[in-house]
Amino acid sequence: MMNIFEYAMQMEKDGENYYRQLAQQTANKGLKTILTMLADEEVKHYNVIERMKTEEPQMADTTILTDAKNVFVKIKESNENFAFDIKQTELYKRAQDIEEKSRDFYLGKAGEFKEKYQKELVLRLAEEEKQHYFLLENIIEFVSRPETWLEDAEFYHLEEY
Repeated sequence: MMNIFEYAMQMEKDGENYYRQLAQQTANKGLKTILTMLADEEVKHYNVIERMKTEEPQMADTTILTDAKNVFVKIKESNENFAFDIKQTELYKRAQDIEEKSRDFYLGKAGEFKEKYQKELVLRLAEEEKQHYFLLENIIEFVSRPETWLEDAEFYHLEEY
């Protein structure tokens, strides 16, 4: 029987692998950057969970939404033409499912952790997964209608989430 820590670590590992796979599949440099950032966030989560078993680790606040916004600004300034394969949106929706499952898992299991710090960290992880979900929502919008989405500059509000 897999314990709660092992399960969470496996979940983060799977998420990381999926994002790295997605990053390899996109030709768009900016999108590749954001997907790699998401993969790195999962690595950070993995490490926090691993250390949480035996100690109270510090976890820096995520800056992913601000960082992603900066990448979108660069994409907009680059004026490149975008052609995305519509199948890509399916892949990003699957990533959203992964984030949602992770968040639900953390929220559902928070009460099972013995230490107060573990409970607090798990709730923070859930909050970050929610931000990832929101970011993916924006990626889906971008891939679905790149020019208009950038024109509407909806991404400027990203970090207000």
